Amino acid sequence: MTHFEMYLHIVVLTLDWLIAFLWTATTLTALRNLPRIPDLLDDRYAKALPPSHVPLISVIVPGRDEAESIEACLRSLLAIESVTIEIIAVDDRSADATGEIMERIAAEAQAAGKILRVLHVTELPSGWMGKTHAMALAARQASAPWLLFTDADILFHNGALLRALNFVEAERADHMVILPTLILKSFGERMIMAFFQGIGGISSRFWRIPDPKAKESICVGAFNMVRADIYRAMGGFEALRMEVLEDLRFGFEVKHQGFRQRVAFGRDLVRVRWAVGLAGIIRNITKNFFAVFRFRVGLTLIASMLLFVFCAGPFVACAGGLAMCIPAALVLLMLVLLYRYYRRYTSIATYYAITFPVAACLVVYAIVRSMVVTLARGGVQWRGTLYPLAELRKNAGRLR
Repeated sequence: MTHFEMYLHIVVLTLDWLIAFLWTATTLTALRNLPRIPDLLDDRYAKALPPSHVPLISVIVPGRDEAESIEACLRSLLAIESVTIEIIAVDDRSADATGEIMERIAAEAQAAGKILRVLHVTELPSGWMGKTHAMALAARQASAPWLLFTDADILFHNGALLRALNFVEAERADHMVILPTLILKSFGERMIMAFFQGIGGISSRFWRIPDPKAKESICVGAFNMVRADIYRAMGGFEALRMEVLEDLRFGFEVKHQGFRQRVAFGRDLVRVRWAVGLAGIIRNITKNFFAVFRFRVGLTLIASMLLFVFCAGPFVACAGGLAMCIPAALVLLMLVLLYRYYRRYTSIATYYAITFPVAACLVVYAIVRSMVVTLARGGVQWRGTLYPLAELRKNAGRLR
C-alpha cells in the first residue's frame, strides 16, 4: 500500500466513523423523543362531543382527473361519525369523469341530509397553481370554525375527525396534522417509503413542533386542519398562489407567525397510497423535490451529494475491507432500531433496513432527475399544466 493509499484509507475510515457517530447520536435522540408525539388512538381522544346541528369542520377536497379515487374519498368522508361536517369538493378542470362523480355523490348526500357541495373550475387564473387556487376558492365559501384541507385520494376512518377535534381542544391548537398511514402494495414502494421514514425520523424532529421557539414545522396535504380565523389571518392560500409545496410552506407560515401547531400519529385514521409502484414514486419526486431546494441548482447538487455520503457512503466503503464494515454495521443497527419503532405505525417490516442504501441511491437519482427535468422543461409540468420556472422561483419562500 502506497502512502497515498494509506492516507486515503485513513480519511475514508475517519469519515465512516464520523457518519456512524452522527447516525447513532441522532437515532438515539429520536428514539428517546418520538414517544412524546401523541397517538390519536388513545381512548381519551374518543370522547363524545356535544351535539351540533351546524358544521364544525369544512372539509375541502380539490381534485383534477381523480376519477379513480374521488368516490372512495368522498364516501369515507360522508361516513364520518359524531361530527357534523360540510364537504366542499372542487373539480379543477378535470378531463375525466371527476366532476360527474362528485355531482352524483353530492346528490346522494343531499338526499341523506348531509352537506356536500361541488365547485367546478373551468379556467385557471394567471399566477396560480391549480391546487392552491382550488383550495382558496373553496375556503372562501366554507362556513365552519375549522377547515380541513385534504387530497382526493385520501381515505378517512369514521372516527378520525372526532379524535382530531378532541385533540385540538386538549392541546388548544390552531393547526394540526395527522401523519397519514401509507398504503403500500409493492416491494419498491415499501423500500422507498421506509427510506423516508428512516431519514425523516432523525431529521424532522416532530417532537419539537409544539415548542414555539423551535424552528421545526409540519404540514401534509393529506390532513391539514386549521382554525378558519387563523387561516384567514394568515392570508390563506392566496398568499401561496405559486407554491409547488403548498403544504410545507403553509406549515412553515403557521409556525413562523406564532400560531400553535401540533402533530399526531393515528394509524389508519387517514390512509393514502401516495404513489403506485417505484415508477410512481420517482414521478412524484420529479415534481416535488427540486422545489424542496427552492429550485436552486447548487443547493440541490450539494444536498444530493451529502445525502448519498450520509446514507449510502458507509455501505459503499465496505468494499475497502473489514475495518470499513464496522461503521456500516453500526449504521445498520441504528436503522433496524428506527424501522422497528416505526413498524407500529407503518407495517413496514424491520428487514427493509437492509435496502436502505439502495433506496438512498434511487432517491438521490430522483432528486437530480427532478432538477434536470424541471430545468429542461423550463418549469414544473403537473396534471397537464406547465408552471414556468421563473414564476416558481420568484414565489418560492422559506420552508424552514
